[in-house]
Amino acid sequence: MSYPQQPPPQFQPPQYQPQQYQPQQQYPPQGPMGMLHLTIQGSALTSNMIPPTVHLNGYPVPVKYGRNDIPVLAGPLHIDIHSQWIRTYGKAALDCTVQPNQAVPVFYASPYHQFTSGSIGHSKVKRKGIGTLLGVVGGIFALVLLATLLPALG
Repeated sequence: MSYPQQPPPQFQPPQYQPQQYQPQQQYPPQGPMGMLHLTIQGSALTSNMIPPTVHLNGYPVPVKYGRNDIPVLAGPLHIDIHSQWIRTYGKAALDCTVQPNQAVPVFYASPYHQFTSGSIGHSKVKRKGIGTLLGVVGGIFALVLLATLLPALG
């Protein structure tokens, strides 16, 4: 008895061939380097649980609270920093020039509330917004005190 020939299977397993070693592409040498000593003032307990977002010349850089040593190319450097909670707040920017083999100190402090800008500079900076924060807390305290005393007086 003869069987008709079955068609070949539709799926062909891939043919693996050993890959040849290729040397890594050589990149042109970079320019001279410098260092950015970026200090994010505060902590997750006193400021925000999420560290601020930092962009150096438009590129995002991961940071943590405290001092961050970031190697950068020598030359002009544009630093953009902002904090994030429900909305973006505490925006601050600084332009500086990094010389070869030089370390540039930069300090950033996010504000006490979301309705003002952050503080940035080459030395320690103060956080903005303490007056507004104390005014709001004092106003709430006064309303609660007034709501408690008015029924007692009347």
